[in-house]
Amino acid sequence: MLGLIALWSHLLAAGLYGALAIFQLRHWNGDPLNRPLVTAFATVSVWAIFLALLGRYDMLAQLFESARNLAFLAFMYGIMQKAGGGSAQRAVKSVYAAVAAVAGLQIVVGGIMAEYREVGIVFESLVTTLEILGLTLAAGALILVHNLYGQAAPGSRNALRFPMIALAAMWAYDLHLYTVAYFSRGSAEALFAMRGVVMAMLAALFALGIRGPASWKVQISRAATFQSLSVIAILAYLIVMMSASRALEIVGAGWGEVAQLGVVAIMTGGALVLLPSRRARAWLQVLVAKHVFEHRYDYRQEWLRFTDTVARQGEDGATLEERVVKALADIGGSTAGVLLMTDAHYRLVATARWNSALPLPPTGSGAEALARFVEEQAYVVDFDAIRDGWLVKGGIRLPVPGWLAGLERAWAGVPLIHSGRLVGLVILEPPAFRRPLDWEDFDLFRAAGIQAASYIAEARGQQALADARRFDEFNRRFAFILHDIKNLVSQLSLVARNSERHAGNPEFRADMIATLKASVKKLNDLLARLTPGGAREADPPRPVDVRRVIESVVAAKQRAHPIRADVAEALIAKADAAALEQALAHLLQNAIDASGPADPVEVRGFESGGDVVLEVIDHGGGMSEDFVRSRLFQPFASTKETGFGIGAYEARALIAAMGGRLEVESALGEGSRFTLILPGTPVRPALVHERMRA
Repeated sequence: MLGLIALWSHLLAAGLYGALAIFQLRHWNGDPLNRPLVTAFATVSVWAIFLALLGRYDMLAQLFESARNLAFLAFMYGIMQKAGGGSAQRAVKSVYAAVAAVAGLQIVVGGIMAEYREVGIVFESLVTTLEILGLTLAAGALILVHNLYGQAAPGSRNALRFPMIALAAMWAYDLHLYTVAYFSRGSAEALFAMRGVVMAMLAALFALGIRGPASWKVQISRAATFQSLSVIAILAYLIVMMSASRALEIVGAGWGEVAQLGVVAIMTGGALVLLPSRRARAWLQVLVAKHVFEHRYDYRQEWLRFTDTVARQGEDGATLEERVVKALADIGGSTAGVLLMTDAHYRLVATARWNSALPLPPTGSGAEALARFVEEQAYVVDFDAIRDGWLVKGGIRLPVPGWLAGLERAWAGVPLIHSGRLVGLVILEPPAFRRPLDWEDFDLFRAAGIQAASYIAEARGQQALADARRFDEFNRRFAFILHDIKNLVSQLSLVARNSERHAGNPEFRADMIATLKASVKKLNDLLARLTPGGAREADPPRPVDVRRVIESVVAAKQRAHPIRADVAEALIAKADAAALEQALAHLLQNAIDASGPADPVEVRGFESGGDVVLEVIDHGGGMSEDFVRSRLFQPFASTKETGFGIGAYEARALIAAMGGRLEVESALGEGSRFTLILPGTPVRPALVHERMRA
């Protein structure tokens, strides 16, 4: 029975690994790691055939078993080489060299065995030597597998998971097999027969590991403690197996093979349940960190990884804010996070996400008191402690808004503080095994948040400097055309005067004259504003009849494009009438430029929650999410070929100066919606309305 199992299971394994080798060849992409991987699959296939047909002690079977081990070691060595690391790799390389040397000795002993098959005592000694070499090789290879996966880059662990599980299972089975064969002084026929079954099962894990594009990267570090734990665990296993095998020799009665198969079944079941489980691995890491190490974090390693993640431009084009979120998440083993930036009024605005889908409002209000407290205390928010809607700390009791306290997936809130000012809050989702925050988390998150805030502040300073340089160039460029503008104003003034004196058709001429006069006035105003010191001072906000402002802007723009206006009666906002008219003119002109000739632009005005809301809607080509997020409100960034990209930038600045805000919703092919939100006022008398002066 065991012979049939061994025959057909090894032939099945041969077919499966042969198919894997062919699949990998067909998807060859020039990656140097493919060569040893294809070689390993092909070698396993040939080795399984020889085991099935010739037996385990045949020279060819021994030769190809050693070749199988060497090919998989070469695959792992190639992944480790890609990490660089210089002197940090020397210790690991020495282990690879030692394990490879053991595989070489296996080849030598296997060749000698062929000559002494008929000499009983010598052959038995060589078999024992071969078992010792197999045991040693399997133990060393397991250490290397642990080392490789333990130092894998966070983004590569998913890709490495299945190949590493398969290799660990393969060598763990070999370790168990050779340990039992050596210490029980028996042939371990059942384990040798089941070897084909195990290899056939592992083919599925290898197939999962190569199903997509490879992303196999490691970060060499001095994780000597974890490596030592691996060695201790393996030695403990050897001691337990030695004691058990001796006990089974005493008991006898055929219980040895039953115990062997039982241990294999338990180990296989445990591996299949625990190893693929991210939560189980995270729990084990927490357990080891809590009971073995004095500190949870390797601060040097965490800081090097943090600075490398934040400072390096990602291959996927991630923004600085997204890299900040990822760097902070990596520290705590978090799976995702989102960055909320603060405005001048301590409102929290979602700015960047990394793997996160937390439901957040566009502008998170109600958390102003919490934000000020976080700023004063450099406080790391423990979301498990604020689920009831209150933050209690040192006798202070602060309300937490429901949208923030109700984030079930939130774990930690890391403050970004620069020069004593809270610039943002990074909300991290929990790691795979959710654990409570402790003092080390608070200290490290607080320090990393300060460093991250300095990166963001530096980037903003550089952006502001770049904007200033662009404006300087803009002013220099337009200084040369002031003379041309002045000549144009003179020509238009002459046309207007002649039209007034020689009007033939009263209706036509009157309309032309009005248009020319308006153009002359606007050009003169523009000329005055471009002159140094000619910019007008903004009027203080006061009650303004918004409906009259909208009607004025729409009337001027309707001559060129159809516009539909729907504005509520008695809509009063606290604003600067001229600045509001200018901002609306910018947004309305942008909407007209984005729309087709027959597509009307919509203007709506209504009251909402005590605020005055104005919407400018077009159904044109729309804008991409990336453009809206990173370029729309940058000066000189425009989707129009001849546009300067000033309108939206100036409109937002004008609205912000009045205490309002501008929000944007847009999608490619669906148009855009610009929403102006201004503070309302119950004051009705002494309404102000004045024409835009520029």
